[in-house]
Amino acid sequence: MPNRAPGRAQPSPLDLFGWGGLVVATRVVVVANQKGGVGKTTTAISLGATLAAYEHKTLLVDLDPQSNCSSGLGFGGGECAATSYDVLLGDKTTEQAIRPTEFPHLSIIPATPHLAGAEVELVGMVGREFRLREALVREQIAAFEFILVDCPPSLGLLTLNALAAADALLVPIQCEYFAMEGVSMLMTTVDEVRRFLNPNLVIDGILLTMYDERTNLAQQVAEEVRGVFGQQVFETVVPRNVRLAEAPSFGRPIHAYDLRSRGSQAYLQLGREYLERLGGTNGG
Repeated sequence: MPNRAPGRAQPSPLDLFGWGGLVVATRVVVVANQKGGVGKTTTAISLGATLAAYEHKTLLVDLDPQSNCSSGLGFGGGECAATSYDVLLGDKTTEQAIRPTEFPHLSIIPATPHLAGAEVELVGMVGREFRLREALVREQIAAFEFILVDCPPSLGLLTLNALAAADALLVPIQCEYFAMEGVSMLMTTVDEVRRFLNPNLVIDGILLTMYDERTNLAQQVAEEVRGVFGQQVFETVVPRNVRLAEAPSFGRPIHAYDLRSRGSQAYLQLGREYLERLGGTNGG
């Protein structure tokens, strides 16, 4: 699978937030961490909305049976005719499952709790690790510059499908005591995926989330993570923020819910840094 790292134009005031760039090919990015509660879904939604705000057409793929990414954008219950479950099993095409959101340039392939059954159903299928890769037909996703895949907090077949289909991995790490728990196992899995499923998989970055600058613990965790992962860690740190926690209950990205909040500003900064990093092909 070829590595499709996008290019980048110079910053320009082409959009609402004063940043514009040109991405010339679709980049599939998996947002994953084996540990739950670290901000995976918040990051997938918020970074996706940020890239969309910078006028990069972005598709979110909800691959978590909890379907919080879907409900966080206003897609709940059984209202969707086609979901990621149908796409994985080959019952629907990617094109049939894509739904536009209320946020410009941002679309989603939603999920429902039925996706939990896919892990069992995929076990007996030939090429079970490549179902998502096969579903992301280039002609159907060519309109998108970024595809962000929100994964469950596990290293099962759903996450393996995402990693096998991806160009890159983005790992949120919570700034709390057990921050490194599960990350080493995830990195071991990434090495295995590179060996057997997807040799071109790179790490786009490690993101520190739920940072509370008032505590020594958060500062110590941040220092430890930076000591282990070095330049792979984004300079941007996402703070613990009430407005970030509230936004999903209204089915809106943080930028549409409260643009002036610290959470919104952090993800806007992350988007700028991420696009700049891609321009320098800073993956590992």
